Amino acid sequence: MTHPRFSSLADLLNSQRRPETLVAFESDKNYTWQALQADVLFVCEQLDKSTAQRVALCFADSYRFSVAFLACCYSGKQLVLPGNYQPEAINELQQEFDLLLHDDAIATDKLTVATQALTLSLLTDTAVNKTAVTKTWPTLEPKSISLTLFTSGSSGKPKAIVKSLHQLDAEVQILESLWGEKIAQAQIHSTVSHQHIYGLLFRLLWPLCTGRPFYSKNLEFPEQVVANANKDTVLISSPALLKRLSEEHSSRPMGAIFSSGGPLHNVAANHAFKIFGQLPIEVFGSTETGGIAYRSQHTASELWTLFPTVAAVLNGENCLRLKAEHINGDQWYQTADQCHFHDEHHFELQGRTDRVVKIEEKRISLVEVEKRLEQLDWIAESAVVTMEQGTRLALVAVLVMTPQGQQHLDEIGKSQFWLQLRAQLRQWLEPIAIPRRIRILDAIPLNSQGKRQLAMIESLFKGQ
Repeated sequence: MTHPRFSSLADLLNSQRRPETLVAFESDKNYTWQALQADVLFVCEQLDKSTAQRVALCFADSYRFSVAFLACCYSGKQLVLPGNYQPEAINELQQEFDLLLHDDAIATDKLTVATQALTLSLLTDTAVNKTAVTKTWPTLEPKSISLTLFTSGSSGKPKAIVKSLHQLDAEVQILESLWGEKIAQAQIHSTVSHQHIYGLLFRLLWPLCTGRPFYSKNLEFPEQVVANANKDTVLISSPALLKRLSEEHSSRPMGAIFSSGGPLHNVAANHAFKIFGQLPIEVFGSTETGGIAYRSQHTASELWTLFPTVAAVLNGENCLRLKAEHINGDQWYQTADQCHFHDEHHFELQGRTDRVVKIEEKRISLVEVEKRLEQLDWIAESAVVTMEQGTRLALVAVLVMTPQGQQHLDEIGKSQFWLQLRAQLRQWLEPIAIPRRIRILDAIPLNSQGKRQLAMIESLFKGQ
């Protein structure tokens, strides 16, 4: 069922909505349809003065992000979404954009990108005259507007994924057809960032296209989620947050819960149902594909159901090949996800075949973590693997030191060295991607074919 106020992204700002219609809200502030149009027009006027074509967006505030996003679309700019706010990570992408638009999420004093002089802080409360905008907005050409997202690639470098606005628009229409009737007139709250494709679609573009108001700030803690829960609330979340709900949290009704970014344990799914009266709707996909399947875990062996527009087959390694308008048009896309189909539309996942892993919904390239270690003067070589630590999956690393690194280690001791190593890695990596334990060896264990002996590496961390 399509929402009665559903609008395509191509013609969104011409939607016939009352000026006072609520678009987004904070605890002490509301943003209306009239304000959104005025803000977008203001930013368009600023962008039209710039010759920059590739505009990077880094915002913690989802309303401000939505204004910048729409302004770039209407100004004919190419959008670039860095995956996180770490200054060195943004600096590393400086060849990918000409202009950086941001709010106070970024420590700008640590940026060294050549475009820093063009950086704009947007949308102060006094910057925009929020009077009614009477202009007719041009109809966008979604296939000509590109968005570049970055995700961990198997090469060890952030991998650029280019999507068109047409692909995003097609997926928003799928989401509405699947769940529009269920979530009706709900308000949207989220624990996940709009900088990634899941958050971009579910917490921002879908609500904008359907006139459902969204909370502009992130919910960071389980207590905030519970406090904001009611039957007219929809939560866009992740396994990392949902598994932190405890028995101490009181029961509150929730309209719907979505989870994506990694596997949700059946225990966490059932506990969410106990608290909110809703089994989370899990969405399976990636930055490259967008969403492709969904399920709600009535049992731990619940199968995944393909999105209605997705065609799927398996290759010789039983890995998914996919085709859909929102994935790659008429072209098949090959994944590294091994599956077993029970019928044409339902399958079970059996793991991945590459070295990109997901830890607490974050996609992490083991190759990139090794690269970041080895770019330090202290480290000659490294091997990073995953280990189960209790109920958590974590990274561990074995290191081969350079003479300089060994001397530094001998001088300051292991505990201080480990603190300094973590501090260095934090310039590049999010905390979840930093190895939790290390071992120092003379050489990385290899077999006779020169392949790493993973079992031997893993044994170094067992029982400790």
